Amino acid sequence: MSQLDHKSQAWSALFSEPMSDLVKRYTASVFFDQRLWQADIEGSLAHAAMLQRQGVISATDLSSIQQGMAQIRAEIESGGFDWKLDLEDVHLNIEARLTQLAGDAGKRLHTGRSRNDQVATDVRLWLRGEIDLIAQLLLALQRALVTLADQNVEVVMPGFTHLQVAQPVSFGHHMLAYVEMFARDHERLLDVRKRVNWLPLGAAALAGTTYPLDRVSVAQALGMEGVCQNSLDAVSDRDFAIEFTAAAALVMVHISRFSEELILWMSQNFSFIKIADRFTTGSSIMPQKKNPDVPELARGKTGRVVGHLMALITLMKGQPLDYNKDNQEDKEPLFDTVDTLKDTLRIFVEMAAGITVQPQAMEQAALKGYATATDLADYLVKKGLPFRDAHETVAHAVKAAVSHNCDLSELPLAVLQQFNPSIEKDVFDALSLRGSLNARNTLGGTAPAQVRAQIARHRARLG
Repeated sequence: MSQLDHKSQAWSALFSEPMSDLVKRYTASVFFDQRLWQADIEGSLAHAAMLQRQGVISATDLSSIQQGMAQIRAEIESGGFDWKLDLEDVHLNIEARLTQLAGDAGKRLHTGRSRNDQVATDVRLWLRGEIDLIAQLLLALQRALVTLADQNVEVVMPGFTHLQVAQPVSFGHHMLAYVEMFARDHERLLDVRKRVNWLPLGAAALAGTTYPLDRVSVAQALGMEGVCQNSLDAVSDRDFAIEFTAAAALVMVHISRFSEELILWMSQNFSFIKIADRFTTGSSIMPQKKNPDVPELARGKTGRVVGHLMALITLMKGQPLDYNKDNQEDKEPLFDTVDTLKDTLRIFVEMAAGITVQPQAMEQAALKGYATATDLADYLVKKGLPFRDAHETVAHAVKAAVSHNCDLSELPLAVLQQFNPSIEKDVFDALSLRGSLNARNTLGGTAPAQVRAQIARHRARLG
Protein backbone atom coordinates (compact mmCIF):
# COMPACT_ATOMS: atom_id res chain seq x y z
CA MET A 1 0.00 0.00 0.00
CA SER A 2 1.40 3.40 -0.92
CA GLN A 3 1.87 6.10 1.67
CA LEU A 4 -0.87 8.11 -0.02
CA ASP A 5 -3.32 5.22 0.40
CA HIS A 6 -2.73 5.17 4.14
CA LYS A 7 -5.46 6.84 6.17
CA SER A 8 -2.99 9.35 7.55
CA GLN A 9 -1.93 11.93 5.00
CA ALA A 10 1.09 12.23 2.73
CA TRP A 11 3.17 13.66 5.58
CA SER A 12 2.28 10.79 7.98
CA ALA A 13 5.80 9.75 8.98
CA LEU A 14 6.25 12.93 11.02
CA PHE A 15 3.12 12.50 13.12
CA SER A 16 2.48 10.22 16.09
CA GLU A 17 -1.31 10.08 15.84
CA PRO A 18 -3.82 10.23 12.98
CA MET A 19 -5.96 13.26 12.25
CA SER A 20 -9.35 13.17 13.95
CA ASP A 21 -12.44 12.67 11.81
CA LEU A 22 -13.70 16.11 12.83
CA VAL A 23 -10.48 17.78 11.72
CA LYS A 24 -10.52 15.78 8.48
CA ARG A 25 -13.96 17.11 7.64
CA TYR A 26 -13.03 20.62 8.74
CA THR A 27 -9.85 20.84 6.68
CA ALA A 28 -10.82 18.79 3.63
CA SER A 29 -11.72 20.47 0.36
CA VAL A 30 -12.17 17.46 -1.90
CA PHE A 31 -15.94 17.71 -2.05
CA PHE A 32 -15.86 21.21 -3.51
CA ASP A 33 -12.51 21.38 -5.29
CA GLN A 34 -13.22 18.28 -7.39
CA ARG A 35 -14.18 20.66 -10.19
CA LEU A 36 -10.49 21.46 -10.61
CA TRP A 37 -9.72 17.92 -11.78
CA GLN A 38 -9.31 18.77 -15.46
CA ALA A 39 -6.97 21.67 -14.67
CA ASP A 40 -5.06 19.46 -12.24
CA ILE A 41 -4.50 16.78 -14.89
CA GLU A 42 -3.63 19.35 -17.56
CA GLY A 43 -1.09 21.07 -15.32
CA SER A 44 0.39 17.77 -14.15
CA LEU A 45 0.87 16.50 -17.69
CA ALA A 46 2.64 19.72 -18.73
CA HIS A 47 4.83 19.50 -15.61
CA ALA A 48 5.66 15.84 -16.28
CA ALA A 49 6.57 16.49 -19.91
CA MET A 50 8.90 19.27 -18.80
CA LEU A 51 10.52 17.04 -16.14
CA GLN A 52 11.25 14.46 -18.82
CA ARG A 53 12.70 17.05 -21.22
CA GLN A 54 14.94 18.29 -18.42
CA GLY A 55 16.13 14.77 -17.61
CA VAL A 56 14.53 14.74 -14.16
CA ILE A 57 12.32 11.74 -14.98
CA SER A 58 12.66 9.10 -17.68
CA ALA A 59 10.65 8.74 -20.86
CA THR A 60 9.23 5.52 -19.40
CA ASP A 61 8.02 7.42 -16.32
CA LEU A 62 6.41 10.06 -18.51
CA SER A 63 4.61 7.41 -20.56
CA SER A 64 3.33 5.73 -17.39
CA ILE A 65 2.12 9.07 -16.03
CA GLN A 66 0.36 9.89 -19.30
CA GLN A 67 -1.35 6.50 -19.45
CA GLY A 68 -2.38 6.71 -15.81
CA MET A 69 -3.81 10.21 -16.25
CA ALA A 70 -5.78 9.04 -19.29
CA GLN A 71 -7.40 6.33 -17.18
CA ILE A 72 -8.09 8.75 -14.32
CA ARG A 73 -9.71 11.15 -16.77
CA ALA A 74 -11.94 8.35 -18.08
CA GLU A 75 -12.88 7.30 -14.54
CA ILE A 76 -13.84 10.82 -13.50
CA GLU A 77 -15.81 11.48 -16.67
CA SER A 78 -17.75 8.22 -16.24
CA GLY A 79 -18.44 8.90 -12.55
CA GLY A 80 -16.40 5.89 -11.48
CA PHE A 81 -13.61 7.72 -9.66
CA ASP A 82 -13.50 7.06 -5.91
CA TRP A 83 -13.07 10.44 -4.21
CA LYS A 84 -11.72 9.92 -0.68
CA LEU A 85 -12.11 12.32 2.23
CA ASP A 86 -8.96 10.91 3.80
CA LEU A 87 -6.96 12.28 0.86
CA GLU A 88 -8.20 15.79 1.61
CA ASP A 89 -8.29 17.44 -1.81
CA VAL A 90 -8.48 16.92 -5.56
CA HIS A 91 -4.68 16.93 -5.91
CA LEU A 92 -3.91 14.14 -3.46
CA ASN A 93 -6.84 12.07 -4.70
CA ILE A 94 -5.53 12.17 -8.27
CA GLU A 95 -1.94 11.62 -7.19
CA ALA A 96 -2.89 8.60 -5.04
CA ARG A 97 -4.82 7.01 -7.89
CA LEU A 98 -1.96 7.73 -10.30
CA THR A 99 0.45 6.00 -7.92
CA GLN A 100 -1.83 2.96 -7.85
CA LEU A 101 -1.82 2.88 -11.65
CA ALA A 102 1.75 3.96 -12.45
CA GLY A 103 3.71 2.96 -9.35
CA ASP A 104 6.92 4.89 -8.69
CA ALA A 105 6.37 7.03 -11.79
CA GLY A 106 3.29 8.46 -10.11
CA LYS A 107 5.34 9.30 -7.04
CA ARG A 108 7.92 11.11 -9.19
CA LEU A 109 5.33 13.46 -10.69
CA HIS A 110 5.45 15.75 -7.67
CA THR A 111 9.17 16.41 -8.13
CA GLY A 112 9.90 20.14 -8.24
CA ARG A 113 6.44 21.28 -7.15
CA SER A 114 4.34 21.70 -4.02
CA ARG A 115 0.61 21.66 -3.53
CA ASN A 116 1.00 25.40 -2.93
CA ASP A 117 2.03 26.18 -6.51
CA GLN A 118 -0.06 23.29 -7.85
CA VAL A 119 -3.36 24.59 -6.49
CA ALA A 120 -2.56 28.15 -7.55
CA THR A 121 -1.95 26.86 -11.08
CA ASP A 122 -5.10 24.73 -11.11
CA VAL A 123 -7.34 27.59 -10.00
CA ARG A 124 -5.87 29.89 -12.62
CA LEU A 125 -6.32 27.32 -15.40
CA TRP A 126 -9.88 26.58 -14.32
CA LEU A 127 -10.81 30.25 -13.95
CA ARG A 128 -9.35 31.08 -17.36
CA GLY A 129 -11.75 28.61 -18.96
CA GLU A 130 -14.70 29.93 -16.97
CA ILE A 131 -13.92 33.51 -18.00
CA ASP A 132 -14.02 32.41 -21.62
CA LEU A 133 -17.49 30.91 -21.12
CA ILE A 134 -18.76 33.98 -19.26
CA ALA A 135 -17.38 36.27 -21.95
CA GLN A 136 -19.40 34.37 -24.57
CA LEU A 137 -22.55 34.67 -22.45
CA LEU A 138 -22.01 38.42 -22.16
CA LEU A 139 -21.78 38.65 -25.94
CA ALA A 140 -24.99 36.61 -26.27
CA LEU A 141 -26.82 38.89 -23.84
CA GLN A 142 -25.67 41.96 -25.76
CA ARG A 143 -26.94 40.44 -29.02
CA ALA A 144 -30.32 39.69 -27.44
CA LEU A 145 -30.64 43.27 -26.19
CA VAL A 146 -29.55 44.72 -29.54
CA THR A 147 -32.27 42.66 -31.24
CA LEU A 148 -34.83 43.90 -28.70
CA ALA A 149 -33.67 47.47 -29.29
CA ASP A 150 -33.88 47.06 -33.07
CA GLN A 151 -37.47 45.90 -32.78
CA ASN A 152 -38.45 48.96 -30.73
CA VAL A 153 -36.51 51.93 -32.08
CA GLU A 154 -39.66 53.96 -32.68
CA VAL A 155 -41.33 53.11 -29.35
CA VAL A 156 -41.46 56.20 -27.13
CA MET A 157 -41.18 55.80 -23.39
CA PRO A 158 -40.58 58.22 -20.53
CA GLY A 159 -36.97 58.59 -19.51
CA PHE A 160 -36.66 59.02 -15.76
CA THR A 161 -34.46 60.83 -13.31
CA HIS A 162 -35.20 60.33 -9.61
CA LEU A 163 -37.89 57.92 -10.94
CA GLN A 164 -39.76 61.03 -12.11
CA VAL A 165 -40.71 61.48 -15.76
CA ALA A 166 -37.92 63.55 -17.30
CA GLN A 167 -37.75 63.41 -21.13
CA PRO A 168 -39.01 61.08 -23.86
CA VAL A 169 -36.58 58.42 -25.02
CA SER A 170 -36.70 55.56 -27.47
CA PHE A 171 -37.16 52.17 -25.82
CA GLY A 172 -34.46 50.92 -28.17
CA HIS A 173 -32.14 53.64 -26.85
CA HIS A 174 -32.89 52.53 -23.30
CA MET A 175 -31.97 48.92 -24.11
CA LEU A 176 -28.71 50.04 -25.70
CA ALA A 177 -27.70 51.61 -22.38
CA TYR A 178 -27.50 48.09 -20.96
CA VAL A 179 -25.61 46.91 -24.03
CA GLU A 180 -22.98 49.52 -23.21
CA MET A 181 -22.77 48.28 -19.61
CA PHE A 182 -22.37 44.65 -20.63
CA ALA A 183 -19.84 45.62 -23.30
CA ARG A 184 -17.70 47.20 -20.58
CA ASP A 185 -18.15 44.06 -18.48
CA HIS A 186 -16.93 41.93 -21.38
CA GLU A 187 -13.91 44.13 -21.92
CA ARG A 188 -13.17 44.13 -18.19
CA LEU A 189 -13.29 40.34 -17.96
CA LEU A 190 -10.93 39.90 -20.90
CA ASP A 191 -8.55 42.29 -19.19
CA VAL A 192 -8.79 40.29 -15.95
CA ARG A 193 -8.10 37.11 -17.92
CA LYS A 194 -4.65 38.43 -18.84
CA ARG A 195 -3.67 38.60 -15.16
CA VAL A 196 -5.29 35.25 -14.35
CA ASN A 197 -3.31 33.54 -17.09
CA TRP A 198 0.14 33.47 -15.46
CA LEU A 199 1.97 30.35 -14.27
CA PRO A 200 2.86 29.84 -10.58
CA LEU A 201 3.98 26.21 -11.12
CA GLY A 202 7.65 25.70 -10.30
CA ALA A 203 7.61 28.18 -7.42
CA ALA A 204 7.18 25.06 -5.24
CA ALA A 205 6.26 25.68 -1.60
CA LEU A 206 7.57 29.24 -1.48
CA ALA A 207 11.25 29.49 -2.40
CA GLY A 208 11.56 27.80 -5.79
CA THR A 209 13.25 24.43 -6.28
CA THR A 210 16.67 22.89 -6.71
CA TYR A 211 15.60 20.92 -9.79
CA PRO A 212 16.44 22.34 -13.26
CA LEU A 213 12.88 23.23 -14.22
CA ASP A 214 11.99 25.01 -17.45
CA ARG A 215 9.01 26.98 -16.20
CA VAL A 216 8.71 29.03 -19.38
CA SER A 217 8.13 25.92 -21.48
CA VAL A 218 5.35 24.81 -19.11
CA ALA A 219 3.69 28.21 -19.42
CA GLN A 220 3.89 27.95 -23.20
CA ALA A 221 2.48 24.42 -23.19
CA LEU A 222 -0.46 25.58 -21.09
CA GLY A 223 -1.09 28.64 -23.26
CA MET A 224 -0.29 31.09 -20.48
CA GLU A 225 0.94 34.67 -20.78
CA GLY A 226 4.12 34.00 -18.85
CA VAL A 227 5.64 32.87 -15.56
CA CYS A 228 5.07 34.43 -12.13
CA GLN A 229 8.44 36.03 -11.40
CA ASN A 230 8.62 35.81 -7.60
CA SER A 231 8.16 32.46 -5.91
CA LEU A 232 6.70 33.97 -2.73
CA ASP A 233 4.13 35.99 -4.64
CA ALA A 234 3.40 33.14 -7.05
CA VAL A 235 1.98 30.80 -4.41
CA SER A 236 0.32 33.35 -2.11
CA ASP A 237 -1.25 35.71 -4.65
CA ARG A 238 -5.03 35.65 -4.91
CA ASP A 239 -5.40 39.08 -6.51
CA PHE A 240 -6.60 37.39 -9.69
CA ALA A 241 -9.52 35.76 -7.83
CA ILE A 242 -10.44 39.03 -6.12
CA GLU A 243 -10.21 40.97 -9.37
CA PHE A 244 -12.39 38.43 -11.17
CA THR A 245 -14.98 38.50 -8.39
CA ALA A 246 -14.99 42.31 -8.47
CA ALA A 247 -15.66 42.21 -12.22
CA ALA A 248 -18.35 39.57 -11.67
CA ALA A 249 -19.96 41.68 -8.94
CA LEU A 250 -20.16 44.60 -11.35
CA VAL A 251 -21.82 42.40 -13.99
CA MET A 252 -24.36 41.39 -11.36
CA VAL A 253 -24.92 45.03 -10.39
CA HIS A 254 -25.81 45.74 -14.03
CA ILE A 255 -28.08 42.68 -14.08
CA SER A 256 -29.70 43.92 -10.88
CA ARG A 257 -30.38 47.37 -12.32
CA PHE A 258 -31.95 45.78 -15.37
CA SER A 259 -33.95 43.46 -13.10
CA GLU A 260 -35.28 46.38 -11.09
CA GLU A 261 -36.58 48.01 -14.25
CA LEU A 262 -38.16 44.79 -15.49
CA ILE A 263 -39.89 44.38 -12.13
CA LEU A 264 -41.23 47.93 -12.22
CA TRP A 265 -42.19 47.83 -15.89
CA MET A 266 -44.23 44.64 -15.66
CA SER A 267 -46.16 45.83 -12.60
CA GLN A 268 -49.74 47.03 -13.15
CA ASN A 269 -48.69 50.57 -12.25
CA PHE A 270 -46.48 50.65 -15.35
CA SER A 271 -47.56 47.81 -17.69
CA PHE A 272 -44.69 48.73 -20.02
CA ILE A 273 -43.69 45.15 -20.79
CA LYS A 274 -44.60 41.52 -20.42
CA ILE A 275 -42.08 38.76 -19.83
CA ALA A 276 -42.70 35.19 -20.87
CA ASP A 277 -44.67 33.09 -18.39
CA ARG A 278 -41.81 30.61 -17.98
CA PHE A 279 -39.87 33.32 -16.13
CA THR A 280 -42.69 34.11 -13.70
CA THR A 281 -44.59 32.33 -10.94
CA GLY A 282 -48.06 32.59 -9.43
CA SER A 283 -49.19 33.24 -5.90
CA SER A 284 -50.28 30.53 -3.48
CA ILE A 285 -53.23 32.66 -2.36
CA MET A 286 -53.84 35.38 -4.98
CA PRO A 287 -54.84 33.81 -8.30
CA GLN A 288 -54.45 37.03 -10.30
CA LYS A 289 -50.73 37.36 -9.57
CA LYS A 290 -47.90 36.84 -12.06
CA ASN A 291 -44.69 37.45 -10.13
CA PRO A 292 -41.33 38.36 -11.74
CA ASP A 293 -39.38 35.80 -9.71
CA VAL A 294 -36.40 35.53 -12.06
CA PRO A 295 -35.52 39.26 -12.02
CA GLU A 296 -36.22 39.41 -8.29
CA LEU A 297 -33.96 36.45 -7.58
CA ALA A 298 -31.21 37.89 -9.79
CA ARG A 299 -31.47 41.12 -7.82
CA GLY A 300 -31.04 39.09 -4.64
CA LYS A 301 -28.16 37.02 -5.99
CA THR A 302 -26.29 40.24 -6.67
CA GLY A 303 -25.89 40.65 -2.91
CA ARG A 304 -24.55 37.12 -2.76
CA VAL A 305 -21.81 37.81 -5.32
CA VAL A 306 -20.91 41.16 -3.75
CA GLY A 307 -20.66 39.27 -0.45
CA HIS A 308 -18.20 36.82 -2.01
CA LEU A 309 -16.05 39.76 -3.08
CA MET A 310 -16.01 41.06 0.49
CA ALA A 311 -15.18 37.55 1.76
CA LEU A 312 -12.15 37.23 -0.54
CA ILE A 313 -10.83 40.68 0.29
CA THR A 314 -11.21 39.98 4.00
CA LEU A 315 -9.59 36.55 3.55
CA MET A 316 -6.40 38.12 2.18
CA LYS A 317 -6.12 41.30 4.22
CA GLY A 318 -4.32 39.83 7.25
CA GLN A 319 -2.16 37.14 5.70
CA PRO A 320 1.61 37.37 6.01
CA LEU A 321 3.75 35.84 3.30
CA ASP A 322 3.73 33.09 2.33
CA TYR A 323 1.04 30.43 1.85
CA ASN A 324 -1.46 29.96 4.66
CA LYS A 325 -4.28 27.43 5.05
CA ASP A 326 -6.70 30.38 5.02
CA ASN A 327 -6.38 30.29 1.24
CA GLN A 328 -8.41 27.11 1.05
CA GLU A 329 -11.35 29.42 1.77
CA ASP A 330 -10.87 31.20 -1.56
CA LYS A 331 -12.49 28.42 -3.56
CA GLU A 332 -16.09 28.26 -2.43
CA PRO A 333 -16.72 32.02 -2.88
CA LEU A 334 -14.95 31.93 -6.24
CA PHE A 335 -16.75 28.78 -7.40
CA ASP A 336 -20.15 30.08 -6.33
CA THR A 337 -19.49 33.44 -8.00
CA VAL A 338 -18.77 31.67 -11.28
CA ASP A 339 -21.81 29.40 -10.98
CA THR A 340 -24.15 32.25 -10.04
CA LEU A 341 -22.93 34.51 -12.81
CA LYS A 342 -23.11 31.83 -15.52
CA ASP A 343 -26.61 30.72 -14.51
CA THR A 344 -27.85 34.31 -14.32
CA LEU A 345 -26.46 35.27 -17.71
CA ARG A 346 -27.86 32.14 -19.38
CA ILE A 347 -31.35 32.81 -18.12
CA PHE A 348 -31.21 36.53 -18.95
CA VAL A 349 -30.16 35.81 -22.53
CA GLU A 350 -33.29 33.71 -22.92
CA MET A 351 -35.53 36.05 -20.96
CA ALA A 352 -34.48 39.14 -22.92
CA ALA A 353 -35.55 37.40 -26.12
CA GLY A 354 -39.01 36.90 -24.62
CA ILE A 355 -39.79 40.47 -23.58
CA THR A 356 -42.95 41.90 -25.14
CA VAL A 357 -43.17 45.69 -25.24
CA GLN A 358 -46.42 47.58 -24.63
CA PRO A 359 -45.92 50.77 -26.70
CA GLN A 360 -49.23 52.44 -25.87
CA ALA A 361 -48.70 52.21 -22.12
CA MET A 362 -45.22 53.69 -22.48
CA GLU A 363 -46.43 56.57 -24.60
CA GLN A 364 -49.29 57.36 -22.25
CA ALA A 365 -46.86 57.41 -19.33
CA ALA A 366 -44.59 59.82 -21.20
CA LEU A 367 -47.52 62.17 -21.68
CA LYS A 368 -48.33 62.22 -17.98
CA GLY A 369 -45.13 63.81 -16.78
CA TYR A 370 -44.66 66.87 -19.01
CA ALA A 371 -41.73 65.12 -20.63
CA THR A 372 -41.35 67.76 -23.33
CA ALA A 373 -40.92 70.70 -20.94
CA THR A 374 -37.22 70.91 -21.78
CA ASP A 375 -38.13 71.01 -25.47
CA LEU A 376 -40.27 74.10 -24.86
CA ALA A 377 -37.32 75.72 -23.07
CA ASP A 378 -35.03 74.85 -26.00
CA TYR A 379 -37.64 76.29 -28.39
CA LEU A 380 -37.63 79.59 -26.49
CA VAL A 381 -33.82 79.70 -26.43
CA LYS A 382 -33.83 79.38 -30.21
CA LYS A 383 -36.18 82.36 -30.25
CA GLY A 384 -33.53 84.41 -28.43
CA LEU A 385 -34.50 83.95 -24.77
CA PRO A 386 -31.64 83.20 -22.32
CA PHE A 387 -31.90 79.62 -21.07
CA ARG A 388 -32.46 80.56 -17.43
CA ASP A 389 -35.33 82.84 -18.44
CA ALA A 390 -36.70 80.15 -20.71
CA HIS A 391 -36.53 77.68 -17.83
CA GLU A 392 -38.59 79.99 -15.62
CA THR A 393 -41.11 80.66 -18.37
CA VAL A 394 -41.66 76.94 -18.95
CA ALA A 395 -42.15 76.37 -15.23
CA HIS A 396 -45.12 78.77 -15.40
CA ALA A 397 -46.44 76.98 -18.49
CA VAL A 398 -46.24 73.60 -16.74
CA LYS A 399 -48.08 75.05 -13.76
CA ALA A 400 -50.84 76.17 -16.10
CA ALA A 401 -50.99 72.72 -17.73
CA VAL A 402 -51.30 71.13 -14.30
CA SER A 403 -54.19 73.44 -13.43
CA HIS A 404 -55.89 72.58 -16.74
CA ASN A 405 -55.18 68.86 -16.17
CA CYS A 406 -53.60 68.50 -19.61
CA ASP A 407 -50.24 68.04 -21.32
CA LEU A 408 -48.19 71.03 -22.51
CA SER A 409 -48.93 70.02 -26.08
CA GLU A 410 -52.67 70.28 -25.30
CA LEU A 411 -52.55 73.91 -24.13
CA PRO A 412 -54.04 76.30 -26.72
CA LEU A 413 -51.58 78.45 -28.63
CA ALA A 414 -53.12 81.59 -27.12
CA VAL A 415 -52.44 80.31 -23.61
CA LEU A 416 -48.83 79.47 -24.46
CA GLN A 417 -48.34 82.94 -26.00
CA GLN A 418 -49.31 84.49 -22.68
CA PHE A 419 -46.02 83.21 -21.31
CA ASN A 420 -43.97 84.48 -24.25
CA PRO A 421 -45.26 86.21 -27.37
CA SER A 422 -42.53 84.69 -29.58
CA ILE A 423 -44.22 81.29 -29.35
CA GLU A 424 -45.75 80.33 -32.68
CA LYS A 425 -47.74 77.44 -34.12
CA ASP A 426 -44.59 75.42 -34.82
CA VAL A 427 -44.18 75.00 -31.05
CA PHE A 428 -46.46 71.97 -31.20
CA ASP A 429 -43.89 70.10 -33.30
CA ALA A 430 -41.38 70.64 -30.51
CA LEU A 431 -43.90 69.65 -27.81
CA SER A 432 -44.85 66.32 -29.38
CA LEU A 433 -43.18 63.18 -28.06
CA ARG A 434 -41.84 62.21 -31.46
CA GLY A 435 -40.71 65.74 -32.17
CA SER A 436 -38.77 65.68 -28.92
CA LEU A 437 -37.27 62.32 -29.80
CA ASN A 438 -36.25 63.32 -33.33
CA ALA A 439 -34.74 66.62 -32.15
CA ARG A 440 -32.04 64.81 -30.17
CA ASN A 441 -30.15 63.78 -33.27
CA THR A 442 -26.61 64.08 -31.89
CA LEU A 443 -24.07 61.32 -31.31
CA GLY A 444 -25.30 59.23 -28.41
CA GLY A 445 -28.75 60.82 -28.49
CA THR A 446 -32.14 59.14 -28.47
CA ALA A 447 -33.28 60.14 -31.96
CA PRO A 448 -34.25 57.04 -33.95
CA ALA A 449 -31.60 57.82 -36.56
CA GLN A 450 -28.94 57.81 -33.86
CA VAL A 451 -30.32 54.65 -32.25
CA ARG A 452 -30.20 52.84 -35.58
CA ALA A 453 -26.62 53.98 -36.09
CA GLN A 454 -25.70 52.61 -32.67
CA ILE A 455 -27.45 49.32 -33.40
CA ALA A 456 -25.44 49.01 -36.61
CA ARG A 457 -22.24 49.72 -34.67
CA HIS A 458 -23.05 47.06 -32.08
CA ARG A 459 -24.00 44.49 -34.70
CA ALA A 460 -20.70 45.03 -36.48
CA ARG A 461 -18.85 44.70 -33.17
CA LEU A 462 -20.76 41.62 -31.98
CA GLY A 463 -20.78 39.77 -35.29
